[in-house]
Amino acid sequence: MRLNPLFKQHALTLVGLVLAANAGLLVYLAAGTLKAWAEINWTDVAGEGGTCLILCGWLVMLLRGRPAGRVTRLLSLGLCFIAFSMWMDTLDEFIRLPDDAVWDNWLETAPMPLGMLLLTLGMYHLQQEQHAITAQMRKREQLFREHRLFDKLTPLSGARYLRQHLQQAIAQAAREQQALSLIVVDLDDFNQINQRYGQEEGDLVLQVVAQLLLLNLRQHDILCRLAGDRFVAALPNTGERQAQAMAEALRQSIAHLAHHTGRHGERLHLTATVASVMALDEDEDHLLKRLNYALAQAKSRQTHQVQQA
Repeated sequence: MRLNPLFKQHALTLVGLVLAANAGLLVYLAAGTLKAWAEINWTDVAGEGGTCLILCGWLVMLLRGRPAGRVTRLLSLGLCFIAFSMWMDTLDEFIRLPDDAVWDNWLETAPMPLGMLLLTLGMYHLQQEQHAITAQMRKREQLFREHRLFDKLTPLSGARYLRQHLQQAIAQAAREQQALSLIVVDLDDFNQINQRYGQEEGDLVLQVVAQLLLLNLRQHDILCRLAGDRFVAALPNTGERQAQAMAEALRQSIAHLAHHTGRHGERLHLTATVASVMALDEDEDHLLKRLNYALAQAKSRQTHQVQQA
């Protein structure tokens, strides 16, 4: 014989309530006598008995809708005590007890405050449980959003994440009175690689360069792919001169990169233009504009030097 899953999981609670209700009935029957039909107050029967049935319905819905645990146990016990109290009040409408009996008042009233106390504790732990669930959901939502902000080609974050990070980094740098600098790395003539060797080879070059830049940055630096063949690194607690030195180191690392094409094995001689700026009292949009302007000036100087040579 297969038992109902509800009974299997919460047998102790359900059996305890049934046994307590039957025990109360037997005690009342043993100590008192049944009232005449005309003596029964049906308004009280409807109110007290109906409340007892509703509480039993709540108990079943609670046990069916929640997994076993501390919250479920506290709430179910609270409902059981209150339902038992209402059950004893209902029996009092059908059975007349001796006038000198006082124990029935304890059976009718004592379970009520105890049940309310258990319900209060259960609601408190339920609130704590909901706070924990909400925190987990927010964390998962944040991870999902951050995942959407990652670049699809390289293992780096994209432009949207860079703007969000800069907004926080600028505020933190101002609050802690520390320097914040940006470095931009732009591969020279990258479109020729796509045209000559194909987009697949160009994508592979971007992935290799991204890994190279990560290896040459510090752990607390943030590297993002801004667009196409342009990378931006956010350097916390870094002044202008240190950022310039790091930018030059990144440029040289790309120049010394020995990358061979997959199809022909031909070595690609990569070069890059770099620029750096230090954050001032400005927002992320203005900071990125200054960075792009510094890159444009660096490219202009590089073009002028090539023409003179």
